[in-house]
Amino acid sequence: MNGGKAAERLWQGRFLEVHAAPWGEGGRWEYVTRVNRIAAAVILAVTDAREVVLVEQHRPPLGRPAIELPAGLVGDETAGEDPLSSARRELLEETGFMARRWEDFGTFASSPGMLGEIFHFFRATGLERVGPGGGAGDERITVHLVPLAEVPAFVAAARARGCAIDTRLLALLPLLP
Repeated sequence: MNGGKAAERLWQGRFLEVHAAPWGEGGRWEYVTRVNRIAAAVILAVTDAREVVLVEQHRPPLGRPAIELPAGLVGDETAGEDPLSSARRELLEETGFMARRWEDFGTFASSPGMLGEIFHFFRATGLERVGPGGGAGDERITVHLVPLAEVPAFVAAARARGCAIDTRLLALLPLLP
């Protein structure tokens, strides 16, 4: 669709780049990528008591807190880090949990019309709490353990207090009673 022409980088910050690619007959498609096209790892963590581990943190692009699955960038601290190692690190850092079992669900696109971000999606089970969580630096992450049967009510209450809800929580639907 772009005639083989390369995208042009319009702007680069510390973490993000804005690109424009030729599109159609003389048009262009604008989109955002992470610097070096770094990917993310997202974790669906479920305790033996059938509670899902969710995190809440302020998200500047939304101007409000968001309820999300634990997640983080692959290789943002150690170059060449593999996605599973990143997922393990992020689960511990954000939630204080370690998992005995990991299942790789594959690689997905976050918002393919606007973002070049790819994320690796994992399920973590056999959880053991070994630390406080809360994130690194000034992330100020709040950890929520929500029984699967109570997820709809939890999400409704979070929305009522002004939280955004990450679309990846839709992964919980097959687990709900």
